[in-house]
Amino acid sequence: MIATHPQRNTIRLQLRQNLILRDMGPAQWGELEPLLVVADYRKGDLLVRQGDTEMEQFFVLDGMLKRVVSNAEGHEMILRFAAETEMDHSYAAWRLGTPVPYSIVAVTKVRTVKLGLPQWVEFLDRHPDVKQRFEYEVMKLMSEVMAHTITLHLLDAPGRLSRFRRKHPELIGRIPKKELAAYLNLTPETLSRLKQRSGGA
Repeated sequence: MIATHPQRNTIRLQLRQNLILRDMGPAQWGELEPLLVVADYRKGDLLVRQGDTEMEQFFVLDGMLKRVVSNAEGHEMILRFAAETEMDHSYAAWRLGTPVPYSIVAVTKVRTVKLGLPQWVEFLDRHPDVKQRFEYEVMKLMSEVMAHTITLHLLDAPGRLSRFRRKHPELIGRIPKKELAAYLNLTPETLSRLKQRSGGA
């Protein structure tokens, strides 16, 4: 729990920078904080496994997560990354009553605070202003995932890298080469050649 965590002051400061939570009032914080659990993960740890029916809401404090879809042959597609001030979740699956259609995996060492999705939804139902910000962010993330998927089909390799740099300048240099190559549907070698030609990260 945050209240008993030795780094609680830092955690509270980081949490108050979150895109969804930063405009909450003191009473809302007082209600939400006791529901939150601090969770630390190592690089490669699974936070959510594709097909899970138990669902949670994650707020990223440190590090980076990825959403990944896998098929029966083990081929993976990275849908998005989430870093500090961002979140990840399985809200749509929870609303639809279906298993989570993707895994959430730690790209780096990660610290989150989390709570069960039913608890989070109950909190949102009591606070329409937070719910409005959250659902807007959910729709924006879904649109970004769709745009990324279309990009993989319509743009060539240099175009995909160029779009990533334009859309996600805050992530440049932070994502391991292997992960970025997988996100852009390139081999690591092709990504290295593209970077050398453009002289950038």
